[in-house]
Amino acid sequence: MMAFFSILFNPFVWLTIVAILAFLTWQNYKKIDKLNVMNTDSVLLALEIPKTNDKSELAAEQLLASLHGILRDSTELKNNNGVQEHLSFEIVSVNGAIRFYVWMPRTLQSFVEGQIYSQYPTVQIYEAKEDYTANSENKHVIYSTEIDLIENEALPIKTFDGFEVDPLAGITGTLAKLDGTNDQLWIQVLARPVADDWHKKSDEWIKKVKSGKKSFKIDWKYILQILEALWTPPEGSENTKKEPSDRDKTRISKAEEKATKLGYQVKIRLAYLGEDENTAKLQIQALTGTFKQFNSTNLNGFKSSNSSLDKDKIRDFQSRIFFDDGYILNIQELASIWHLPHTNVETPNIVWASSKTAEPPSKLPILNGDRAHDENISAFGLTNFRGINHQFGMLRRDRSRHLYIIGQTGTGKSGSLELLALSDIFHGEGYAIIDPHGDFAQNNMRFIPEHRLKDVIYFNPSDTEFPLGFNPLEVTDPSRKSNISSEVIGVLKRMFGDSWGPRLEYILRFTLLALLDRPETTMLDIARMLTDGDFRKETLTYCKDDSVLQFWKKEFGQWGEKQVNEAIAPILNKVGAFTANPIIRNIIGQPKSTFNIRQIMDEGKILVVNLSKGLIGEDNASVLGSFLVTKIQLAAQSRADIERLEDRRPFHLYVDEFQNFATDSFAVILSEIRKYGLTLTVANQYVSQMTDSVKNAVFGNVGSIISFRVSVEDAPILAEQFKPQFDASDLMSLNNRHFVMTMIINGEKSTPFSATTLTLPKPFNDLSAKIIENTRRNYSTPRAVIEQRIRDILVPPKELMTKAWAERNGVEFSKKVEENVFAPVKNQGIRKQNPQNRKPAANPQNFAPAQPMLGATKVDFSQAPIDAKKISPNSAEQKEPSLGLKDLSKAFAEKGIEIPQAPKRRRKPRTKNIKPQPQDNQKSENNLKIEH
Repeated sequence: MMAFFSILFNPFVWLTIVAILAFLTWQNYKKIDKLNVMNTDSVLLALEIPKTNDKSELAAEQLLASLHGILRDSTELKNNNGVQEHLSFEIVSVNGAIRFYVWMPRTLQSFVEGQIYSQYPTVQIYEAKEDYTANSENKHVIYSTEIDLIENEALPIKTFDGFEVDPLAGITGTLAKLDGTNDQLWIQVLARPVADDWHKKSDEWIKKVKSGKKSFKIDWKYILQILEALWTPPEGSENTKKEPSDRDKTRISKAEEKATKLGYQVKIRLAYLGEDENTAKLQIQALTGTFKQFNSTNLNGFKSSNSSLDKDKIRDFQSRIFFDDGYILNIQELASIWHLPHTNVETPNIVWASSKTAEPPSKLPILNGDRAHDENISAFGLTNFRGINHQFGMLRRDRSRHLYIIGQTGTGKSGSLELLALSDIFHGEGYAIIDPHGDFAQNNMRFIPEHRLKDVIYFNPSDTEFPLGFNPLEVTDPSRKSNISSEVIGVLKRMFGDSWGPRLEYILRFTLLALLDRPETTMLDIARMLTDGDFRKETLTYCKDDSVLQFWKKEFGQWGEKQVNEAIAPILNKVGAFTANPIIRNIIGQPKSTFNIRQIMDEGKILVVNLSKGLIGEDNASVLGSFLVTKIQLAAQSRADIERLEDRRPFHLYVDEFQNFATDSFAVILSEIRKYGLTLTVANQYVSQMTDSVKNAVFGNVGSIISFRVSVEDAPILAEQFKPQFDASDLMSLNNRHFVMTMIINGEKSTPFSATTLTLPKPFNDLSAKIIENTRRNYSTPRAVIEQRIRDILVPPKELMTKAWAERNGVEFSKKVEENVFAPVKNQGIRKQNPQNRKPAANPQNFAPAQPMLGATKVDFSQAPIDAKKISPNSAEQKEPSLGLKDLSKAFAEKGIEIPQAPKRRRKPRTKNIKPQPQDNQKSENNLKIEH
């Protein structure tokens, strides 16, 4: 019994029991706290900062000071079951990319985001779609460790103000050296704010150092020392207080300095995930070594502890559990370890923000789901400032101020055009698309609804079997003939600018002015006007302009043969460059256009033009597109006959790679055309693609500008449009589908802002085949019919030939004339009996009209390949006998009909080098070959 009581009252037994109960209580609290944290609704935010970030570690220190505001007072802690929330600041390398994260309870998300933005205004914050710790189970090796302090927490580590180089560079440099992209390294810095009473512990440590007492931690050894003191008689001691050493004075000073700042309880965890255990230990050893850069002699530093290959440790990383007190670091120490990288950090593989974002204007037209409100907006973008995403667009009335889009290929220009055109489809408005690639045109047709199917005209020149008619010289308003001639000359001048000259333009202008007075003239008649005297004479009978008549009769008519050849050779060469192509000839050779652009505009129809360069060639696409833009411009200007502006129905013109179609008169379109109800949305890749006049017109008259990623050369030019929010480096670093914009809102210029393009929806009912069928049925003519009509114009049938000559010679045409005059001549086979077997010279006195490309040759277009570039007139199997002036003159003479004889001219070979006299701007016209 005595032994029992002696054990019962033994203090060591009770201390052991108390210790066991305390340990079990602590373990239970640990489990409860862990369950509470794991069940907390949390969020992981990814942070991306532009590479131009100039915010130093001081910004992170101020951020941590503001985040300290999540600290709960005693009353709040009691209401929250004694739980103080904590945060986790993380740096990880996953799949070869280094990213920065902040983890927090979801209830703190708004507050934390606001504080981050206040210190890092250009940061891009978004909620991670998936926690990077979620897919760790399949890793063969998971090696983790913790970073602890070497000395008492009252002593500080080395902070950023003591480094010449940003300490973050050492940490990220190790993360960047992972051997394989499948390996991962994680750094989690868990931080819980603590009240200012943590200074008391620091003060106690300072007092002990000053008093010369040894500082020790409360542990079992300390408890045993206390028990031992209870049974040990006191020893005599002398008051031998010593003066602190210089080392202790330094430590005391630094500890007092640390205690002046706000503090956090901190725990730092590291983890490596990979396939090899040896690699895991080496990587963790290297990463731990980077934390030793914070070690300071005589002060504090870091060491590794609790290293483990236990895969269950990964759960602590996933839950961000923080159940103990960790150790105290003040905000300066914590900011030294974790902060966002700035310009001094040049570590590869860091995921930087594409560029800084800017706040959208307060009056930005945002879609809100109200149909009455949204129907006035052409939506195409999504705001991205500070993670706030609103769908927005342009007010439809503001589109009359025009929109210019620029960006490198594949950045999102065409997608923006498609979204804007899509809004026009469902708002029931008319528009035209001129697309030199074809994708935009084809994609747009897939969204045409059933009720607008008959509104669409699909102009596809590569559909050679069913060509549409488009005559650039068609005159619908006689008062605009001079405008047509000027625009045609502008198109040709842009195409052949390097070899353009004043004399060429002078002759071409009078040629066009004469032809425009002739009914149903086409571009093919330019060559006839210059080479066929009879055609020219007949054309001038329609001309009423004295200055034009004077040129042809008094000036051109007095030139010698050599001078004429020198003058017309460049024109024939340039016009023939595109009229020789059967694809283009079958379109522009039709006297009547099969669609009326003015009618399309007034009735709100849709014109989709597919000028795919890969199908029809770059030059042909450029010429057709330029003529179409010109016709649309002229059609819009003709709306001046509609008195009230509000009665001029809005019509939208979309031109991709518009520099291919823009003439010098483009400035007029931008500055004046809005009053006629025509709005422009144009796009291209580079500023240098535009001429100076067009460039000045764009930046001087376009109301809204969108810039996707641009080249080094263009960025400084465009940055002038987006100052001060964006600079050249921002424009060069935009991700695909990200853009910066300045917009007209309610007629006023907005401040520049950033956004991304909306995702184009999928077509719900592709009616492209029906649109093509409808266009063929209503607006096209079979190729064989067109080619026969063109042949009839260029090489008239015998009845038309005989009738024409009879009329010009004062003979009344009749069947008898045809039988008695024309038939005997044909039967004589004059051309077949040509003793020299010479080909008829193509001069203005021949009966058959001579063409530089076709001449009097019969061409079987139906057998020509679709991709034919030109048809040669010299192929023997294509020839058939033709009748000239000499033949009919002889036949008429036998019947007693006198025909004035043309002056004899020396016969020339078919091909001759023309060497005109040198003139200004005519160097490139020398040595041109002309085919007679």
